[in-house]
Amino acid sequence: MLGIDPGLASTGYAVLATRGSSLSVTAIGTFRTSPRTDHAERLHDLASSIEGLTGDHAISSAAIESWFVHRVSRSAMGMAEARGAILAAIARAGVPVTEYAPTAIKSAVTGHGRADKQQVRLMVERLAGARPGTDHAADALAAAICHASATPLAGAIRDAR
Repeated sequence: MLGIDPGLASTGYAVLATRGSSLSVTAIGTFRTSPRTDHAERLHDLASSIEGLTGDHAISSAAIESWFVHRVSRSAMGMAEARGAILAAIARAGVPVTEYAPTAIKSAVTGHGRADKQQVRLMVERLAGARPGTDHAADALAAAICHASATPLAGAIRDAR
């Protein structure tokens, strides 16, 4: 499964494999775009990077941090456009996407929805045995872990219907 922490300047990603309760990080990192690059080209680069991930790894599902910016600003618009490019690239690959609120992701990995960046990083390192290079990569791994813990429950609910 793929975890994404979206952003125009920096997008964190983590590819997570699960076997029972065991977690294994297949790929983790941060895609960066330069503010000196044409805006449309930055969005294209993000989409291409995500397409590369979905092409290089067997990804069955994806988790992305949901929209949480309340104030309309230039950075909020960039975030929204980056999310759109990322979601479109994942959809083109035929991968189902689930969105999680930042508080749900933090709660899934730390037990507290208001955990700070350091607490999230520490817990994803412990849970997955990987050292994310950036906060964005740590947040992406947290999204993947959140999704991994929610996926069996969603399957059980679907099967019970």
